[in-house]
Amino acid sequence: MNKKIKETIQKITPINFKLMEKAQKRLDNLTKPQGSLGRLEDFAGQIVGISGNLNPEIKRKVILVMAGDHGVAQERVSAFPQEVTFQMVYNFIRGGAGINVLARHIGADVLVVDMGVAKDFASEKGLIIKKIAYGTKNIAQGPAMSRDEAERAIMAGIEVFEDELSRKGIDIVGLGEMGIANTTPSSAIVACLTKSKVEEVTGQGTGINEDQLKNKIRVIKQAIEINHPDPEDGLDVLSKIGGFEIGGLVGCILAAAAYRVPIVIDGFISCASTLIAIKLAPLVKDYILASHNSMEKGHKIALKYIGKVPMFDLGMRLGEGTGAALGISFIEAGVKILTQMATFSDAGVENKKV
Repeated sequence: MNKKIKETIQKITPINFKLMEKAQKRLDNLTKPQGSLGRLEDFAGQIVGISGNLNPEIKRKVILVMAGDHGVAQERVSAFPQEVTFQMVYNFIRGGAGINVLARHIGADVLVVDMGVAKDFASEKGLIIKKIAYGTKNIAQGPAMSRDEAERAIMAGIEVFEDELSRKGIDIVGLGEMGIANTTPSSAIVACLTKSKVEEVTGQGTGINEDQLKNKIRVIKQAIEINHPDPEDGLDVLSKIGGFEIGGLVGCILAAAAYRVPIVIDGFISCASTLIAIKLAPLVKDYILASHNSMEKGHKIALKYIGKVPMFDLGMRLGEGTGAALGISFIEAGVKILTQMATFSDAGVENKKV
């Protein structure tokens, strides 16, 4: 494994559970019945444990959107043509996509990264170029990428996070992605790492019909059979059946955990990336907060496998980090409850049950 990736993993330490206990004592003494703000209190406690700060603040919020194309699109597994990836990246950097609207709504910055889009971009403000190749190879015919390319993708994600951290600071990061056909490698990853049946984790993605879904399931089974990804080796899984944007998200997750920054995952693709990151560095799990339950049925299985309960279910399936953006708003609310709400003694309120 690449030296930088190893060093990043070695920096990841357990979150501070003792400080979380102190945070819980404060939450229990706020002017409310104990536990009455439900999971908002849990979010606050987890942020304390991750940050190592009993009075955390969430100032700079970043949504990291990784983009890449997939050779498996040749197998007609998506309702949209591959060119849409390129077109949507332009939409992101011009501020017109769903994630741009929701990021503005919560006061977050959007960073867009070309990890492997099949076409070149002109020099564009707001676009970070980390292109590994012009899309992955077709996983139905062989490996998506070489092991070296998989490591380079993870490295790119680490670099993007570290560069932005040193430039402006990051208090919380949400994960987003764009890549036509990327629910296909994600389904393959989830099937492999959770040891689930392909049929159980494969959904209709961008809206394919029943015949197309049968074809997608066949393609995923073929990809797993041909490539034999090793479920005990996260890099092997990424290289054989993954994607460049998925690798970039893995790197971001590892880097964020190494620097004690909370990670809010979005939908199915970012959850598949999380499975790989946890396989590489199990301690990552406690740095993860799951935003929503997407319409993609494999998402529920992946979330259950990593022990995460989503914050909400609004029937969303867009990706881009849209669910993560909304999740960040809930987390920020929980942190403000912890740090801004008065205790019984502060407010001079009697703290006794009648």
